[in-house]
Amino acid sequence: MVKGLGRGFESLIPTDLIDEEFDLTAKEDKKESQLKELKLSDIVRDEEQPRREFSEESIQALANSIKEHGILQPIVVTREDGKYKIVAGERRWRAAKLAGLDKIPAIVRTLDSQNRLELSIIENAQREDLNPLELATAYAKLANQFNLTTEDIATKVGKSEVSIQSYMRLLNLPDFAKQIMIKEKLSEGVMRPLTSRDEATIKKVLPKIVKEGWTARKVERYFATTKKQSSAAAIKRYQYAKEEDALTTKFSIPVKITNNTLTFKCKTETELKKLIKELKLT
Repeated sequence: MVKGLGRGFESLIPTDLIDEEFDLTAKEDKKESQLKELKLSDIVRDEEQPRREFSEESIQALANSIKEHGILQPIVVTREDGKYKIVAGERRWRAAKLAGLDKIPAIVRTLDSQNRLELSIIENAQREDLNPLELATAYAKLANQFNLTTEDIATKVGKSEVSIQSYMRLLNLPDFAKQIMIKEKLSEGVMRPLTSRDEATIKKVLPKIVKEGWTARKVERYFATTKKQSSAAAIKRYQYAKEEDALTTKFSIPVKITNNTLTFKCKTETELKKLIKELKLT
């Protein structure tokens, strides 16, 4: 599995999770590109890159990670005027300098190959026979390696921006869920609600989805109902919170009120006898 090139697309969209298994242009990318280690001094930023401000805190955090783990994802550059101009990965380049590195792994493309690959990815993304993860990977690759926004991608492939974002979120799914999705031919709509769930929840719900043939609407309804029940339970649980605090303070013993039951939690027999005396039961 090859994890791809990531600059991050807000926190909800994992543009750094490109799995070669679902990357239809991976072979072409290798043919069009060279993976090299380049001197940081030979690399320059793209002055036409619209993003000019970077959070010092996030760059420092990335530099710390690089010191500990190294650079896990190559940057993408093109050769121009004897230098290598950054196409994608300026944050990693800045953080590498801050971490004190001399070199950085980079995918080197010519301008022509960069354009050819972008067109190839766009053409693939417009196909009707792709499975959702192949489509999500195509979108993520456009974001990662070509610095395109979801709005740019939507325009190029003729889809809505919301649709692009929804597909890309599928890359948040754990590997086992992706494999089941492909094997069972589950739709993006069915899997979408799972992208924001933890692995334990997905393991619990996904077998039901498959076995019972849930529709996208049923999956959404399931989570909406679960959330509503959880909220109702929380409201019921905390409606006597003020009274619990008052009684706990008064008797110096933990007090809970649940299901119409008032409970005093005495740790020792001495505490129990003291409580009985204070309640004037003896």
